[in-house]
Amino acid sequence: MLLVLLVASAACADFLAPYPPDDQQRDYPFAPPSQIHFKDAQGHWQWPPRVFPLKPIDEQSRLYTQDPSQSFPLKFWSRGASYRWLGIFPTDVHLLSVDDPARLFVLGSDGLGRDVWARVLYGARLSLLIAAAALLLVLPLALIVGGVAGFYGGWADFLLMRLAELFLALPALYLVIALRSALPLSLEPEQVFGALVLVIGLLGWAHLARLARALVLSLRRREFVAAALAMGATDGWVMRRHILPQLAGFTLTQAALAAPGYILAEVTLSYLGLGVPEPLPSWGNMLAGAQNVQTLSNYWWNLAPAVAVFLTSLTFYLLAEGLKDLFDPRAAEAAATQREWSA
Repeated sequence: MLLVLLVASAACADFLAPYPPDDQQRDYPFAPPSQIHFKDAQGHWQWPPRVFPLKPIDEQSRLYTQDPSQSFPLKFWSRGASYRWLGIFPTDVHLLSVDDPARLFVLGSDGLGRDVWARVLYGARLSLLIAAAALLLVLPLALIVGGVAGFYGGWADFLLMRLAELFLALPALYLVIALRSALPLSLEPEQVFGALVLVIGLLGWAHLARLARALVLSLRRREFVAAALAMGATDGWVMRRHILPQLAGFTLTQAALAAPGYILAEVTLSYLGLGVPEPLPSWGNMLAGAQNVQTLSNYWWNLAPAVAVFLTSLTFYLLAEGLKDLFDPRAAEAAATQREWSA
């Protein structure tokens, strides 16, 4: 459910965000999250809820107060900036908005007056796309390398596993930074996306290949595989009909476990200025703008991308636990028995 909510929020970021992610409202730098009032001055419930305009107290300290002399109702399913829903259907409908001069900052604004909520949603879209594309590159490569090494053994196993160990011995973070630094810094957004996927994918296959090799090696010694080979089945037929279907649970579980690492790699590169450039929203470059002590202490809402990274990683780890229990019920029964004995 968390993963469905995350993917749906990223896909519908244009609809959920009241403002575009690059819309700079220079009169409201570091504006706090908007307060939505469900009660009027007499304490009575009101619908729709209302928002008070922000009035700066001190431009030097960037402090704001609400102006209760005027209020503006919260508008649902209202029209605003145009966009293409799912990149296909043109529309301008947004879930929430408010009339000027009031502002609706769900998670406040950054130093340039950009809506943090909108940028977090668009950053989720980018991080999930990069993780998905990296998995599409890594999983087939890992399954091929691990499958060939485990099924045939011999010199193929030796050479492929030594290559995997070489990649595992390399310091992944520093190598990712070095590979990205070797590429030109001024790239188009599509080129940046491709470069990040390629760099992250090149260092993500070795661990999965070793795990796939161990599983294929175990399956290779099973009786049904030996029987199929004895009856004249080709190696390709045995791999396709007997071994690869057994790797489905392993593949899905490892994909769920690897996705947070790929997201963190993109966040790290963008944080260091080697990933997605401004003004494109990314969790990494958003955290880069919130790295000084004053921003952390006074404008805490700029840490929203860090919370998003934590929740996304937790979502994938919970998914991996569920997939492990689904495809390995004996492990789930053993864990349940252990909990009963512990109780």
